Amino acid sequence: MHLEKIINLDKYPLSERSFQHTCKETIDHDGVLVLKDFITPGTIEQICKEGEENQHLAYFCEQRHNVYLTDPDPDYSMDHVRNREVISSKGCITDDQIPLTSPLHTIYDSDVFRSFLCKVLGEEGLYDYADTLSSINLHYADEGRELGWHFDNSSFAATLMIQQPEAGGVFEYVKNVRDADSGEMNFDSVEGVLNGKTPVETLSMPAGTLVLFRGRDAIHRVTPTIGGRTRMLVVFAYNSEPGIAISESAAMTFYGRIG
Repeated sequence: MHLEKIINLDKYPLSERSFQHTCKETIDHDGVLVLKDFITPGTIEQICKEGEENQHLAYFCEQRHNVYLTDPDPDYSMDHVRNREVISSKGCITDDQIPLTSPLHTIYDSDVFRSFLCKVLGEEGLYDYADTLSSINLHYADEGRELGWHFDNSSFAATLMIQQPEAGGVFEYVKNVRDADSGEMNFDSVEGVLNGKTPVETLSMPAGTLVLFRGRDAIHRVTPTIGGRTRMLVVFAYNSEPGIAISESAAMTFYGRIG
């Protein structure tokens, strides 16, 4: 399938320098870029149908973790914000379970899309994962499933909303909570977020929305899904260097198998 039948290139001219520059300014200032109606209605319908047909293949897991996604630190009590646990529960199908004819592969593999990401995110190059699982994941969150508060380890995330739930499933975030590069974990601010005392921002993400998000220093979560319609979200994962694969232990944790 040709890219212009998948991506709304009239609205989002990915190859134009002026558009790339505008997008880069936005994410550099806000830490997030939201492109609604990024893919065409027919593409949304096709990916949603693929997701429904393959949901039985999804691996579901529930994890307890701290917001830093690290092992507990014995220098702090388990109820200290450094070690305090939240819950994340989700399911996903992996790159090798997504049909080869899916528009998701066309988008992910597109030189136009990848070049756009590089320009906007300031990356010299972006590369596929070397394993068969990690490059494209379609995540499912049915009723009650959520992503707990956390910081990302990666410098950016690229996601595509496929289906919104009836209610809940809201992406919430607070910018500039920590400074990972300097090692400043900002326990006080994190505690304010976890205790519900800090105002949060939310993202409106209708089906077809592409979001680029810098979550290394911005704490964020997805609230529990409410209702019978499953939230479906695609994650496009790239590396800044070629030949990188997910570790076997991480693969077993997130996918229940090794690719």
